[in-house]
Amino acid sequence: MQSITSSPIHSSGSGRKWSKLLTVNGFTFAFFIAVMCWKCYWLNKTLSIPNMAFDLSDFSVTLGALFVIGGWTWWLPKHWRPLSLLILNILLTILLFSDLVYFRYFQDFITVPVLMQAFQVSALGDSIASLISWKDYKLFLDWLIFIPLAIWQTRTLKQARKAARASTLNTSGPRRRWIRLLNGVMSLILGAVLLFVPIQQATTTWAKGVFSGNWWNASLYNITGLYGFHGYDIYRYARENWFSSNSISSEDEELVGQWFTAHKPMLSGPASTFGKYKGKNVIIVQAEAFENFVIGKRFNGQELTPNLNALLKESMYYNRFFHQTGQGRTSDADFGVQTSLHPLPTGSVFIRYPNHTYDAMPSILQDNGYTTGAYHAYDAGFWNRYIVYNQLGYDFFMSRKDYTVDEPLGWSVGDKSFFRQSVERMAKEKQPFYSFMITLTSHHPYKLPASVQKLDVAPYKDTIFGDYLEAVHYVDAAMGELIADLKKNGLWDNSILMFYGDHDNSIPDREPLEKLLGHPVSDFQMLEMKNQVPLIVHLPDGEEAGTYDTVTGQLDLSPTIMHWLGITPADKHYMGSHIQAAGEHLIVLRNGSYTNGSIFYVPSADGIFEHGTCYNYAAGEPGDVAPCKPLHDEAMKRLTVSDLVITQDYIGRKKAANK
Repeated sequence: MQSITSSPIHSSGSGRKWSKLLTVNGFTFAFFIAVMCWKCYWLNKTLSIPNMAFDLSDFSVTLGALFVIGGWTWWLPKHWRPLSLLILNILLTILLFSDLVYFRYFQDFITVPVLMQAFQVSALGDSIASLISWKDYKLFLDWLIFIPLAIWQTRTLKQARKAARASTLNTSGPRRRWIRLLNGVMSLILGAVLLFVPIQQATTTWAKGVFSGNWWNASLYNITGLYGFHGYDIYRYARENWFSSNSISSEDEELVGQWFTAHKPMLSGPASTFGKYKGKNVIIVQAEAFENFVIGKRFNGQELTPNLNALLKESMYYNRFFHQTGQGRTSDADFGVQTSLHPLPTGSVFIRYPNHTYDAMPSILQDNGYTTGAYHAYDAGFWNRYIVYNQLGYDFFMSRKDYTVDEPLGWSVGDKSFFRQSVERMAKEKQPFYSFMITLTSHHPYKLPASVQKLDVAPYKDTIFGDYLEAVHYVDAAMGELIADLKKNGLWDNSILMFYGDHDNSIPDREPLEKLLGHPVSDFQMLEMKNQVPLIVHLPDGEEAGTYDTVTGQLDLSPTIMHWLGITPADKHYMGSHIQAAGEHLIVLRNGSYTNGSIFYVPSADGIFEHGTCYNYAAGEPGDVAPCKPLHDEAMKRLTVSDLVITQDYIGRKKAANK
């Protein structure tokens, strides 16, 4: 008996040593849980999403998710737990930091479809760097403690393990394994309760239906917490892509068919303009991050867009034109214009469903005798364009490899050279042609070399706002040269030219805007500016020129062009409307916002209609939410119908069935 009590395991000194080690090891798990909870709280506070405070329910789901994520480490031998928890801490912190930076630009969270586009991140270096704040260092402070603690614990526990193995009288191994198993099971059970009970309570009461109608990922995040959201996103992606029956229900098919039938009248414009421009070339310029507020404005006595201002005098200018993009940003604008369908709630259609069938404008024009070409002086694989453009019906795609980089600027060749070389190619093409051009110089973070900066932007020199004004001024100058080149090559009088912005500029600063505009900017005005881009349409004869305040959006361009060219759009699956269609124009945005020109509804992050904000244009302020209710169901139906058409390859199935 004496030998037993003096053994390394069962002596009072050794017992205290093991007890101390167990306590330290338990402390590391508690430390992991505590610091990760704090990081989630800090993230929520930093994001400052309206109606989304970090309350007791949020703490519960966050704590529960961390118990589930980290609970399995109890099943590992003691000496592996510290390093495992450290690795989890590092991975979860990187994910949290990535979400923070991504949200600052996209106002959304990273999803699996977005990660499928991760190969594109290397090209976004300057943009990403500009979105990182020095305050973000707080997310990594705990590593100063966690890393040395984990290393010390691992070494100490390994030494104790060797000592225990050296003893032939150690009989506590099976007991410790049972304790580890029990701790792990209890952690997972406790985590599941803390995570799923609040979610179940929310989704059966105030957040009912949030998982089936997720118009914005923030509404899911509000229920599940950050790590719960990513867990659900993985489940959602697996369900849709790996375990889906890949078939559309008869109810959904009927819903889609009925909606498009009812929408047909909005696809046509005035009868007098149907086919009026048949056989004319169509040239579309999609301008990077070009917001509407710069049109017609002066700063420090200088015109910001003198060439576009001059173009307005002989063109149609829609000053309430909305971009309708989602996470896909530039690719979403491209997709929406070519197919008149909404983007997806997560990821880019170009990445997720590149081989599905759409009533794409290039393909339709190709069938009607047009030569179709896409022009973008960047890598052909970016946004999967080299695959998608072939599917959409382009005869050719001029990408960066096809341009001479004689004006290196920003991401590639400058827009002036880009336009010049593109027109040179157009002039050689058989007419009529359809040319779709995507600019690049005014891409975030907008910094141009001093040699091409022409404006006095004081006091915003070397700020992102000042850089943005310089960038749009450069694009305006490039547009002036494009128009001159089109005239020089005899294309101007025989072409429809459209110019629009693809999405907002991701600059949240209000003070510079107020200085530029000369008046305070309300929340509603800021909302408008972040969602509106210019639409300028120059018709060959200069007719229809004027300023139009009808609300329109990017999905409206395909049916409008089809009508003008004498191609009946009524049999196409278009969700937009002709920009001159009689009837109410309803513009729906991807996050569930919508407007008819009189009211503007913005959904709450919790997905409850009554918690959203209903702005009245006449008052310019939020008011009673009730007036926005009649259009709410229609707006949500449109997003549902569009998602079904895309994800279920509705058009492809329909065409295959009709063969």
